[in-house]
Amino acid sequence: MRVAVIGAGAAGLAAVKALLDAGCEPVAYERSDRPGGLWAGSAYASLHLNTSRGRTEFADFPMPADWPHYPSAGHIAGYLADYAGKFGLTQHIRFGSAVARVERDETWTVTTEAGDTQQYDAVIVANGHNWDPRLPDPGYPGTFDGVQMHAHDYRTADVFQDRRVLVVGMGNSAMDIAVDASYTARGPVLLSARHGVHIVPKFLFGRPADATGGALAALPWRVRQRIAETMLRLAVGTPQSYGLPAPAGGLFQNHPTISDTILHRLTHGEVAARPGIDRLDGARVVFADGTADLVDVIVWATGYRVSIPFLSSRWLGPDPERMPLYQRVFHLDDPSLAFVGLMQSTGAAFPVVEAQAKLAAAYLSGSYALPSAGAQQRAVERALRAAVDRWGEHARPHMRIDFDRYVAELPREIAAGRNRLARGGVA
Repeated sequence: MRVAVIGAGAAGLAAVKALLDAGCEPVAYERSDRPGGLWAGSAYASLHLNTSRGRTEFADFPMPADWPHYPSAGHIAGYLADYAGKFGLTQHIRFGSAVARVERDETWTVTTEAGDTQQYDAVIVANGHNWDPRLPDPGYPGTFDGVQMHAHDYRTADVFQDRRVLVVGMGNSAMDIAVDASYTARGPVLLSARHGVHIVPKFLFGRPADATGGALAALPWRVRQRIAETMLRLAVGTPQSYGLPAPAGGLFQNHPTISDTILHRLTHGEVAARPGIDRLDGARVVFADGTADLVDVIVWATGYRVSIPFLSSRWLGPDPERMPLYQRVFHLDDPSLAFVGLMQSTGAAFPVVEAQAKLAAAYLSGSYALPSAGAQQRAVERALRAAVDRWGEHARPHMRIDFDRYVAELPREIAAGRNRLARGGVA
């Protein structure tokens, strides 16, 4: 089984390893000149994990025990390079090979931007979905005289030296950038958002905060939510007590922001909360409450679009965010097209992509049988209903997974598929 893997970030590396372990022949296509994806090339200088080391590491390759609980981007780039070296993955990667098209006929054909064409029995898409910046659409009324940038383009706080800075967003990148800017900017950094989120410190009660979540994983998520929200209020209070908007949903529904430093900078007056933007007015930004501030730089920390430009709408449908996948891995029309990493996790990504890669490799190597097409469709519909109930219709429910439940479920799915195989593929 010859398999093309698109991307050599964490998801692509996990896929190559799993395929090799399963006896397949993988060929990974990577645009850059090194493994590691965004960790190895596009990370800003202050970036650290927002999930703890013990909850982020690959099961097959633990992180060094003497590392900090929340390693830096440099640590993670080195970790992924070491992972590739340890398991002999690099020789299976074609660096400097951006994929232009992936098409299906008798076999899968992968064509690079340089015009090279190769045929494969299967394709695993592992190109990530945090690289195509999303700006407000439609944009705000008016015009802005200053500089606008997306968080994707941010590297160091030097760019904010003696400038009045507005950061728009409430995610992890928004908080990191606002904190960085608060040490170099002119006046307090403004932090604007229409809706709030829960802000979770990296340590709670002397332990990494996500370790607490793992201890509660066996409970129904609504019970976990009540317990965790109570613990969070006792530890740090509510976002409103820091001048931030109230969270739009409960903990474990909207993705929390993990930060030790933003609350500190808010209480010291170095970061100042603002409501959502109403309009742009030359050198000023006017907010929804009618207040206005002079601003030199706007940083849009407004997330990313899901982009898979090398696949046609035949496979993606009208919106890749809404593409139904069995177990968030297998395309319902043709399971020889699989996806690793096309999900929104409540926890770390690395254990999820490792589990997905092992599931895809089990199928492609012939050691696992999928359920019937009808059973797959019903499973996807059940998962979507549960996701809409928990996260809502406008929060990428097709892509949402509960970290602990999902990582525990996929090994059981592999075992179930082996049993189906032993029964001749009967569900």
